[in-house]
Amino acid sequence: MIIPAIPIFAASFGVNKTAIGLIISSFAIMRFSSGLISGKLVDRFGERAVLGFGLFMVSFFTLLTALSQSYGQLLTFRSLGGLGSSMFSVSAGSLLMRSVNDDVRARAQSLYNGGFLLGGITGPAFGGVLSAISLRAPFFVYSTTLAIAGMIALVFLSEKRLGKKVDAPTAQIGQTTLGEAFKLRPYQVALMLAFINNWILFGLRSSILPLFVTEKLNSTAAIAGLGLTIGALVQGVFMLRAGKYSDTKGRKAAFLFGSAFVLFGILMLAFTTNTALYFISMALFGLGGAYVGTAPGSVVGDIIKGRGGQVIAAWQMAGDAGMIFGPVIVGLLTDIFSYQVAFLVSAGIWMIAMLLATILPETRLSHLENDLIPDKNKQEL
Repeated sequence: MIIPAIPIFAASFGVNKTAIGLIISSFAIMRFSSGLISGKLVDRFGERAVLGFGLFMVSFFTLLTALSQSYGQLLTFRSLGGLGSSMFSVSAGSLLMRSVNDDVRARAQSLYNGGFLLGGITGPAFGGVLSAISLRAPFFVYSTTLAIAGMIALVFLSEKRLGKKVDAPTAQIGQTTLGEAFKLRPYQVALMLAFINNWILFGLRSSILPLFVTEKLNSTAAIAGLGLTIGALVQGVFMLRAGKYSDTKGRKAAFLFGSAFVLFGILMLAFTTNTALYFISMALFGLGGAYVGTAPGSVVGDIIKGRGGQVIAAWQMAGDAGMIFGPVIVGLLTDIFSYQVAFLVSAGIWMIAMLLATILPETRLSHLENDLIPDKNKQEL
């Protein structure tokens, strides 16, 4: 909702484009730097409390952002909102993974990702309308919806309503520590896949693609946006099917299947000369993204026994790192060489992800094997 308003609101304070970019990246940097802290809070206080508090924190700092009277205030309040966002995402991910059984985990992850995808498609449209009224209006509305979400987390996730213990102490339900997770091959691979996933599926598409469409294809920003929308819609159509495929065929199979379409999409971009090919490449991105988007998260959920806030936090931080560094690297390659070189290098990076997937132990079908479970959890399982 606030995406259309952020750069224009920042520019209203008379700053340059670098300062505007800092407003956008500061939120992600704060999310990244506070991830392990959020994970520790989840392990200490439980998911529901951290989830509700994190949402209220983002709501509060978004309200202050709307009331900013200078660029410095805007940067400070927007950055602090990233801390609350980190608390929300880690606690929500932990609660989701702990609440579902192994045989439906990928489908649950697909539904969860689908919520963000739907918001990503519809939110900017509402935000654009609100921005026409006032540049501060989207922030006020967003703050209000966040407060409502926080109340839902604290009230409707209660044990009385769910019929299931949500705030059970860690000593009762067990815990997978970050040290235990780092010793597991599936978790190591999942971290690297999360980094490359976000680099390509988010960083590449959100950084140079709009410029590629306008400068090299001699088209418009509207066509660039339409292509991204096509990709999102295709991803949404196949998301539940991809989750079911992962739950039945395995995490490795789902990632390898989807990654082939993503690779074709990247290579097509490298040799695209018209908007029709651009639309097809975006559709391939969406189809592949539906399958590869749930696999790493499902792997993390498979290996966690009990509560694992810091385990989830480190995995999300790996994805955030991809979103931070990916756009910078592909932008640098474009400046020094060309769009085609940036796309071909991205294809090479994606092939590394495919190679990593081939050595990924299948956690869905063999998650009870001795090499995947910490010794202290075997007896409980």
